[in-house]
Amino acid sequence: MEWRGVDDYGQMSQLGAERLHQAIVEGIRGGRRFNLGLATGNTMVELYRLLAGKLNQSQADLGKLHTYNLDEYVGGDMLAVPESHPLSYRRYMKANFFGRLDPKLGFKEDQAHFPDPSEPWRFDGDLALAGGLDFQLLGIGFNGHIAFNEPIDGKEISVEAFAALPSRVIALEELTIQTNSRLTAGDDAALVPRHAVTMGMKQILAAREILLLACFPEQAELLGKMRRGKPTPELPASYLLVHPNASIIYTSDKIKL
Repeated sequence: MEWRGVDDYGQMSQLGAERLHQAIVEGIRGGRRFNLGLATGNTMVELYRLLAGKLNQSQADLGKLHTYNLDEYVGGDMLAVPESHPLSYRRYMKANFFGRLDPKLGFKEDQAHFPDPSEPWRFDGDLALAGGLDFQLLGIGFNGHIAFNEPIDGKEISVEAFAALPSRVIALEELTIQTNSRLTAGDDAALVPRHAVTMGMKQILAAREILLLACFPEQAELLGKMRRGKPTPELPASYLLVHPNASIIYTSDKIKL
């Protein structure tokens, strides 16, 4: 695994956007399909702005680009929150990335895929039929989760079983709710849904390349434990340690390792 510390959020976003742009352009060369896993959150906002600009400038043909978002919030009716919900990840992706792409590039709405809480297994099946993920972009939660794969006590699940978890609906931990309330909901915890549908660990870890970005001081202790440790269900991001092609870019002004 490659670890790279950079000066600040701007440099992290620039390097991440450059790698994603390169991967997409190389991946779609010759009219091939490219399956790109996408994350949301404050960490990715500037990266998506830069990436859209690079794709627009290069006039890449995105007719064969398919995106697979890691997760979506689930409302009290156990359905995906509507796009009108202020925390909807469909809304986020349109505002920060999809809506910035030049329509002439050919990226259509049906090329953007999100897990459905009413049948999450279909997300896994469709992704498998499409050949799996070529590239997965990740953040890391303040409890060490990737996507919404929350930590589980190692006494409750084996290392192997956690790595094989499929896409599913889960109850969010209180730390996740409070963190997302502070960062994305104006400290209104009532606005944050208590459930989400998440891409499974199995699907994430099967990606041919993974890039994780980190830029918050609260992530420093987690990354330190990860760097010194080994895969454990109690720190989901630690599974990247054994991935054959994973890298982490973190901001040295906020994270001291």
